[in-house]
Amino acid sequence: MQICHTEKIPIKMWLDEIEEGAMQQLRNLANLPFAFKHIAVMPDSHQGYGMPIGGVLATKGMIIPNAVGVDIGCGVCAMRSDLEHVDRETLKKILGGIKASIPVGFEHHRTPQDERSMPGKGFPKGVVCEREYRSATFQIGTLGGGNHFIEVQKGSDGFIWAMVHSGSRNLGKQVADHYNRIAVRLNEKWNSPVPHAHELAYLPEDSDEGRDYIEEMKYCVEFAFRSRKLMMERIADRFSANVACSFEPVINIAHNYARKENHFGQDVWVHRKGATSAKKGETGIVPGSQGTKSYIVAGKGNPESFESCSHGAGRKMGRKQAVRSLDLQEEIRKMDAQGILHGIRSPRELDEAPGAYKDIADVMKHQADLVEVLVELSPLGVVKG
Repeated sequence: MQICHTEKIPIKMWLDEIEEGAMQQLRNLANLPFAFKHIAVMPDSHQGYGMPIGGVLATKGMIIPNAVGVDIGCGVCAMRSDLEHVDRETLKKILGGIKASIPVGFEHHRTPQDERSMPGKGFPKGVVCEREYRSATFQIGTLGGGNHFIEVQKGSDGFIWAMVHSGSRNLGKQVADHYNRIAVRLNEKWNSPVPHAHELAYLPEDSDEGRDYIEEMKYCVEFAFRSRKLMMERIADRFSANVACSFEPVINIAHNYARKENHFGQDVWVHRKGATSAKKGETGIVPGSQGTKSYIVAGKGNPESFESCSHGAGRKMGRKQAVRSLDLQEEIRKMDAQGILHGIRSPRELDEAPGAYKDIADVMKHQADLVEVLVELSPLGVVKG
């Protein structure tokens, strides 16, 4: 761990180097008047919007929509089957069935899903979640695009696993944008000491706007989990349609949210943006990129990271840079050499190629004091958004 002492509070970093844009965002966080104790930076960190991905910020009395991000509740589910092997032809059928039953990218379901899959209607009346509720019934159980994925994997424990990485779809973005606009307007009205250019407008937790954001954020976190859970049920169905098997209950971990927690003797709002909870003994998931390993982990409860760890491998180059600089045939060759069923066929898919991401083995090495590896998962087949 490296520690930067140049700002109002320390910046503690579980990595060797970080891009200047992300470092400047960390300085901005460390100089917030309500930031608590120190800033924690996970080994997969890179520049984000207002706050770096892979950042952990604790605050006293304030909550920052941009420190949660637009894909509220984005996270990962994994589940272990009782299968010890799946042959390639069966795997192709399973992946084909998954693609037929789970919309990806910008696609939604053509009909609303059973409302029993939804989190209910426990949100503030007259605001975003109420307005977006019907649309969300078409979006629940859909994968989305970007770095979201469905993966079938072989575990070091000898069993076949399934994993889903997805978020809150348009619902989370609408909530994030709505409350960030409110925060920006109020901060201007209050002559906030936090510069507008830092993109860190905040809401007091005891204000009407702050309370509404907290409730809607929690709803989006629950929606994102239920969406992953619905996809997991359909993945299990696709397995069962092709091979006799059963699955254990899902492991779920979110990585874009804020939660009231007690650290260093005080109750604070811990914002995790591209970081996951890693309390002592807590089971978590650290996915790699397609083509690399993922990990089921147990948290070590390290107080210096606010009991957090990385949410994945983390990008080492932007999407446009990846498309410009990566060699398509080399990326395909690397995945084919491992026998992975994947969807990289043209340069436009290079933004999600393994070469666009940091080395997951290095990421895990840097956070050895944050988590213990329980199971290593090697990819067999991937569905991307």
